[in-house]
Amino acid sequence: MVTTTILGDVVTNIVGADASVEILMPTGAEPHDYQASARQVAALSKADIVFVNGLGLEAALIDVLESAAADGANIFEVGPLLDPLPFGDNGSGAESDDPHVWMDPIRMAEAAFIIAKALGSLDANVDWQARASAYGALLEGTNQEIEKILAGVAARDRLLVTNHDSLGYLADRYGFVVVGTVVPGGSTLGNPSSEELAHLVRVIEQQDVRALFVETTQPSALAEALAAEVGGEVEVIELYTGSLGAPGSGADTLIGMLLTNARRIAEGLG
Repeated sequence: MVTTTILGDVVTNIVGADASVEILMPTGAEPHDYQASARQVAALSKADIVFVNGLGLEAALIDVLESAAADGANIFEVGPLLDPLPFGDNGSGAESDDPHVWMDPIRMAEAAFIIAKALGSLDANVDWQARASAYGALLEGTNQEIEKILAGVAARDRLLVTNHDSLGYLADRYGFVVVGTVVPGGSTLGNPSSEELAHLVRVIEQQDVRALFVETTQPSALAEALAAEVGGEVEVIELYTGSLGAPGSGADTLIGMLLTNARRIAEGLG
């Protein structure tokens, strides 16, 4: 079992036909507030292994996962093993680590090897590491392609304002700066105050930010209202952050999602 669609895609690419993968969250679900069904909760203890992003991403599932672990479920958190960035590095000022590790393809290539090692402890008859190597090579190639896509964005324009603090790893990998978020902190569960919103409007105006990036898993009304208040040519652009896209969206795999986001950022800021 796997919690998110994004991590589910990574695991599926490694296990192939040698395991059945059940993903807890449906496409389009917001990972911060998703609550498991009774059937899913019961299934956790029956899975050979449960891959979890961790770092507080699955906030509404923490109690369920802890209870399942206490009952003997094999819970494996991937995020803490990927050299997570503190939110403070991304401008939010929070002390916790950023859970959005999948926004960096190099970290996810490392995640593939970590997942393969965990699978090896369950079944040593499959060369999981070879599969992780093959998938990791695709992610490394994706990183190179993203660099080319974003090359047209000038250094002075590499400023990101997002609905919530989800692009820190992208910013760190490709030389961007997160200058503000609509929802404070790294979760979508917070509520911005009027003072925080007014400050963000000033930041957008003073730094001549060209676009606000919102998520497919969250309403964009607040960001659109901010863009309207700023006026001018501030575009609201939707990115895939907490979930893969539906089939045919171009973002229905992790690799497709990362490339689609890169193209949209390049178009919005280039």
